[in-house]
Amino acid sequence: MLPDRAAPLYTAPLDDLLTLLLRQFKRLLAEKGVEMDDAAIKTTAEAACKQVFSGEHIPALREALVALVTESEGVLARWNLTFPQALDTSMNAIPGWESTSEFLEIANEKANAELRIAAGGTLLVALGDNRYVAYLLAAIDYAPDEVETIIAKRVLLSISGINGDVADWRTQLGEWVKHHHA
Repeated sequence: MLPDRAAPLYTAPLDDLLTLLLRQFKRLLAEKGVEMDDAAIKTTAEAACKQVFSGEHIPALREALVALVTESEGVLARWNLTFPQALDTSMNAIPGWESTSEFLEIANEKANAELRIAAGGTLLVALGDNRYVAYLLAAIDYAPDEVETIIAKRVLLSISGINGDVADWRTQLGEWVKHHHA
């Protein structure tokens, strides 16, 4: 039996996982004017786990992440898709490609947009901005074993205080979202 590649994501310290996501966004954030070295990334991840948002760079970081998510929503909108719709839409239903290379290019654009929305939304929630919580729930429901959705689940469970080991954690999380972020 092959080892479960996702298993470490359930046990790794959450600040390490947020550090990983922030590093993935390092270049994109720099393009938006938010320069973060490895020390700043680690400090930000640690502060987010403690729900401390007092760093002077946090507002600019949130703004840059929102811009990146918005740009990715724009990519999906070219095919008249919202993020939840995109997760459930196969490439065969996406117009605009005829050749294999066009298919691969569009598939890559779609996948990158979905990834940036899920990961960016997770970082935003970790940084105290909950506008994309519904997206995270959709991603968790659609692809529960993807790296980004496991991290999203861990962030949401951490913030909500819900035990992810109970059978009805998803129901509890949905109720928590309704009552705290409607």
